[in-house]
Amino acid sequence: MGSEPSGVTKLASGKIKLEIYPDRKSAGAAAAEAAAGELRRLGQSGGAIGVIFATGASQLETLDALTSIPGLPWERMVGFHMDEYVGLDENHRASFRRYLREKLTGRVGLGRFFEIDGNAGDLDSFSREYVHQLDLAAPALCLLGIGENGHLAFNDPAEADFNDPQAMRVVNLDDVCRQQQVAEGWFDSRDEVPKQALTLTIPALLKVPKLIASVPGTRKASIVRRALEEPITTACPATILRTHPDVTIYLDVDSASELSAAHFRR
Repeated sequence: MGSEPSGVTKLASGKIKLEIYPDRKSAGAAAAEAAAGELRRLGQSGGAIGVIFATGASQLETLDALTSIPGLPWERMVGFHMDEYVGLDENHRASFRRYLREKLTGRVGLGRFFEIDGNAGDLDSFSREYVHQLDLAAPALCLLGIGENGHLAFNDPAEADFNDPQAMRVVNLDDVCRQQQVAEGWFDSRDEVPKQALTLTIPALLKVPKLIASVPGTRKASIVRRALEEPITTACPATILRTHPDVTIYLDVDSASELSAAHFRR
């Protein structure tokens, strides 16, 4: 597929831009630099900056690099995240609230950050208020990943709806998704993984003008190929990214290892 002089391969597939790096650390750093550039640009307006953040193993290098970049307008950011398990203690090592406190809000001073409470007594009421705040903030940037089953946020294939009328809802997690959480070390067994989560839906994510996806690692190679080369269908929810006008996917050589050159252009 050919490489840039820097050792980075840059390709396109339809509307999607791809950047392939030698390892996950350099891919995460590049995604962070791209996000920082967009945050600086958005900061020139002088107003609040809405941002949606993803969690999970795929985001570790990106968030580590992003929170280390000086001079970003963190104090003007209104942050959100994509999903949270239903019924999981917020201090559990797999809690996305805990993850973002450790990897993001505990490291930089965001102006405001809205956590998803998967333990809320009335999840429908909580969702309505969360979506209200999301609409007020009108996020301009979303950092995301792709699950091993192709999910975006927690929209697994059986739950994904490209025309979902809701912006947030409770979903059932499939076995592939739950096994991924075990493989990444968040739980000791699949039985420990909650069966439901509260998630932003796919239309809510695609509404954001700029998407930056970090998808490193060998375990993601098959789904990266499917997302970029198979027909657009909820059988692989990430295929819908190909309809978005501004999405860049940052890969390492491992996650890009199954891609076919015939599907891409330089």
